[in-house]
Amino acid sequence: MRVTCTSRLISLRKKSHLTQKHVAELLKISPRTYCDYESGRSRIPLEYLIKLAKYYNVDLNYICGVSNIRREYPLA
Repeated sequence: MRVTCTSRLISLRKKSHLTQKHVAELLKISPRTYCDYESGRSRIPLEYLIKLAKYYNVDLNYICGVSNIRREYPLA
């Protein structure tokens, strides 16, 4: 099964015991907008993917489903 960015974001959010509303507040967007990102109705902007990668401490390849290896967010 191919992992998508949306399924990875949902998984990371749930493993962190967060609601969509909490993540939306973190990104300073409406809960409806974040829901659209997770459902695939809207594409999530790169700047938000970067913020989420930093928040969850994982690299973008993992969030985007390019890699199944969960590496820490690079500090450099």
